[in-house]
Amino acid sequence: MKKAIAVGKNEQSVVREIDNLLNVYQIFHWRNQTGALKPSASSRPIRFGRPGSSDFIGICPDGRFLAIECKRPVGGVVSDLQKKFLDEIIKRGGVGIITRGAEDCLVQLKEWGVIR
Repeated sequence: MKKAIAVGKNEQSVVREIDNLLNVYQIFHWRNQTGALKPSASSRPIRFGRPGSSDFIGICPDGRFLAIECKRPVGGVVSDLQKKFLDEIIKRGGVGIITRGAEDCLVQLKEWGVIR
């Protein structure tokens, strides 16, 4: 008999949690997709989105730019490009968050003064 391996939340679950959280607090946001598609075996990939940009982009109630990068709780690694993107947002006065779940994100949004 095979043993069941406990698997933690995946990144898509975290993305759904954060989307729901932002909706509850009525924070204007949208899902930001990046990647590449190859329409056919013989065609070149079509790239879309800015490499390293966050999973969610939005505008805080006070007008600041908002970027939220979602990672799974265990093993989710933030790439150098993702770190650089968030650092640039923060450097220019925006809010940049790396989160591993709704509770974590809520705490950070409060720390940044986005939610009271």
